[in-house]
Amino acid sequence: MQKKSYTFKLTTEQQEALAAHLAGGNYRPCTVPHTIIAVEAKDCKVNLYKSGKCLVQGKGAEDWVTFVLEPEILQDIRIGYDEVLSPEHSQPHMGIDESGKGDFFGPLVIAAVYVTPQIVEQFREMDVRDSKTIKSDKKIHALAGAIRAAVDGQFTVVSIGPEAYNRLYTSIGNVNRMLAWGHARAIENLMEKVPSCPRAVADQFGPKHQIERALMKNGRSIKLEQRHKAESDPAVAAASILARAGFISGMANLSKAYGETIPRGASALVKQVAGHIVRTHGPEALLKTAKCHFKTTDEVLSAEGLTRAALPR
Repeated sequence: MQKKSYTFKLTTEQQEALAAHLAGGNYRPCTVPHTIIAVEAKDCKVNLYKSGKCLVQGKGAEDWVTFVLEPEILQDIRIGYDEVLSPEHSQPHMGIDESGKGDFFGPLVIAAVYVTPQIVEQFREMDVRDSKTIKSDKKIHALAGAIRAAVDGQFTVVSIGPEAYNRLYTSIGNVNRMLAWGHARAIENLMEKVPSCPRAVADQFGPKHQIERALMKNGRSIKLEQRHKAESDPAVAAASILARAGFISGMANLSKAYGETIPRGASALVKQVAGHIVRTHGPEALLKTAKCHFKTTDEVLSAEGLTRAALPR
């Protein structure tokens, strides 16, 4: 099944080359808001937006990208060769990824997803990709729902809320070791559903032996692979979306519980909201809402004339 929609971010030079090609070729101009140029080709539409985004849609989109955009404009092959260049992406395996690691507020969420060649093909059609490239919460939730349906229960999500996170950090004392523990639990949980899974792929965040040591009996037979930019693997990309959806839901629950919008990240706004929570609910509320080993905790408490001694043991 051919994919019918492609999006590329073009450099200034590529935008100029594409505009020249579209202006001089056998294309019918059309009007699309916010575009530099928009045309209809034989079996697809091509829109070049002012942001530099190029959108190609239609039943002939894949052929147009493969035979025109890649060789003439991008001068780079990006689609159509995944089975040749990375055949392991389509073989049965699981991918693991996390969300919330760098956010002061909210949970740390780790997800694992099992794929087969058929599921990988569905993911391509659904445009499953690294969650960091998706800016819309609504789209994250929609994709997460589609992924859960596609894999038919062969996934798991481990959500470590702030209170549990702070207890674990007190016990473990290292973020990478906590991540290893969470990844191991996700692997173990999914192995209960798919005991024949031969391989697990995760992003590189620390020594591989940290995860291997944290695995219990069910997971010790699996082959573990850690890679930089592992989100290029479709199973890892799917896991990143499920983890992100879990994190977004966790933040929404916190906002509802505390009656104000809890921001993401570790910005000045985050410190401002954290200070308000401390003044309104007491310093102990940080243990219920935030990852308290962040230096942000010291900065927030200091701004309120407090120290870490104000946090319950």
